[in-house]
Amino acid sequence: MSLWEVIMLSCFGASWPISIMKALRTKVVAGKSPVFMMIIIIGYLCGIIHKLTFDPDWVTGLYAFNALLVSFDLFLYYRFLPKI
Repeated sequence: MSLWEVIMLSCFGASWPISIMKALRTKVVAGKSPVFMMIIIIGYLCGIIHKLTFDPDWVTGLYAFNALLVSFDLFLYYRFLPKI
């Protein structure tokens, strides 16, 4: 485990609930990029695979929690996407 890894994941993890709360409150997803969120999810999944394969510890849970938050934000994106 690296302290810097924990700090990085904690900072990223603090930002996603803000994005989720805004989407839930306003039901507006303009400016969000689903491709960006998918790339972030892939990055977290790769982090989980690395941790499970080479360095299993409790930090894996932070990767999983962050991936879950971004996945929920991506779900909200498609839920509130204006229908044309």
